[in-house]
Amino acid sequence: MEQLELSKRISAWKQSPFDAATRAAVKTLEKDPKAAEDAFYTDLSFGTGGMRGIMGVGTNRINPYTLGRATQGLANYLNEVFPNTNIRVVIAYDCRNNSKRFAQKVAAIFSANNCEVHLFSDLRPTPELSFAVRKLQARCGIVLTASHNPPAYNGYKVYWQDGGQIVPPHDQRIMDAIAATSYEAIKFKAKRDLIHAIDRSVDEAFWATALKAAAMPQKGKEKLKVVFTPIHGTAREGVPQVLERAGFTQVYTVAQQMKADGNFPTVQSPNPEEPEALQLALNLAKEKNADIVIGTDPDADRLGIAVRDLNGELVVLNGNQTLTIFTYFLLKKWQLEKGFKGNEYIASTIVSSPIVQNMAAHFGVECVVTLTGFKWIAAEIAARPNDRFICGGEESYGFMVGDQVRDKDAITASLLACEISQWCHNNNTTLYALLLECYQQFGMYHERLISKTKTGSDGKKAIAAQMEAMRAHPPLQFGKHKVIQIADYAKREAYEPATNTTSPLALPKSNVLIYQLENGGQIALRPSGTEPKIKLYLSTCTAYRKDSTLEAHFDMLNKELDEFQNLLSL
Repeated sequence: MEQLELSKRISAWKQSPFDAATRAAVKTLEKDPKAAEDAFYTDLSFGTGGMRGIMGVGTNRINPYTLGRATQGLANYLNEVFPNTNIRVVIAYDCRNNSKRFAQKVAAIFSANNCEVHLFSDLRPTPELSFAVRKLQARCGIVLTASHNPPAYNGYKVYWQDGGQIVPPHDQRIMDAIAATSYEAIKFKAKRDLIHAIDRSVDEAFWATALKAAAMPQKGKEKLKVVFTPIHGTAREGVPQVLERAGFTQVYTVAQQMKADGNFPTVQSPNPEEPEALQLALNLAKEKNADIVIGTDPDADRLGIAVRDLNGELVVLNGNQTLTIFTYFLLKKWQLEKGFKGNEYIASTIVSSPIVQNMAAHFGVECVVTLTGFKWIAAEIAARPNDRFICGGEESYGFMVGDQVRDKDAITASLLACEISQWCHNNNTTLYALLLECYQQFGMYHERLISKTKTGSDGKKAIAAQMEAMRAHPPLQFGKHKVIQIADYAKREAYEPATNTTSPLALPKSNVLIYQLENGGQIALRPSGTEPKIKLYLSTCTAYRKDSTLEAHFDMLNKELDEFQNLLSL
């Protein structure tokens, strides 16, 4: 952005309609030109998970004005799409600093625009917001959360009336409506009679739905030892209650992390994808000799689990391994109890392990592969009301059981993890042995995620340059494996080097590159939709050899992933 345009942006925030505190904060920020540029050089935009950013003053920050402008634009759009009708909106918020205050601001603006608002009276899980949108027959829902991001972040996720996050055409139309909205146009003055508190009845209905989706009539649940941590987040309002109702009575919680705290004082990152985030839970599990460890992120849509390996030691599973076990178990259970009629399907994403596609083929069930983000899986469910959705998941520690919640749901998935663990105990096996069974049947897949943070305008340019470099000079071989296809979702075309031919891709446009390897593995590269990061997904596989050890397989596959990573120099 040119300096003159940047100066105009900053100057505007030192005048009306911005309040005195905001004006003073902008003047202080100007003393650090680099920080001021980062706060104002662009507008926060909607990505795969909505609008998310660092809290503070500026157009590139989360604050009452950027949230207010987004809400005013959304309210304008709702009134345009649903004229002369009662427009109901549901709002939830998580444990993050300012989330409750932001939620109240958002509620005030919707009410000022004659929308009926149902606001949770305390923090609640994101999947419960998805459920509540459909339960309360709302036109849309909002949750104030930055998911697993660091403490400085907050965010704003938008859900449509089907309970899924917004997808085309609504996402672009909402963005256009926001772009056409000035800060002066924000209606902050609430109409209090239009704002209603949500009581425990929605909680109970949500918990009942989780039980219906995942609970099983099994013996011995009272003996299963479970350690759970919400990592200071919202799953404290869901996981313990659901597990207790399902019959799991030996649930040990990490006391230090049961308190909601947006500073996340006990971890470096409140992300169950990071093993460090589960360390306190692992310590407690060793003390209690627990069978399974479960940790959820602040808004309770992701979960990480640790189980006993073949030697009885606790190991943390990655997202693809959890996805593999859950999907395999549910397919076997569905086949045994309900049978397949030909209209069943599961779902995964383009950056998740291909093993689930092999699994679906084995069971004769369709596997729908979508772009990254559960909003695309939710859109698929909405488009197929007469088909039977079994489950869906992605590598980033998210899973969905059934279609009553239209987003990844760590509450129901936590219950499922415990039910599978109990089933394994009753059948003289383990969760880890179930994973090994999948490797033996469908191929041993091994994945690695690498994320590189690149902040500010320079970081944005660097990410764009890296993506373009990969397009201009694509690798045609990774280690000993040839590239058989390069899928460029920005161009919506796939190129096959062997035949020098291209073919169209059916999925919507997205800035993602995927290199399919001849051994069944893949390399995927994309900018994050919610963080200043470029993400690299490495996957390789081999047939499982029973004359070799599990450790030897992992060693071999890790060496291949090292080769891939070194080639890309990220």
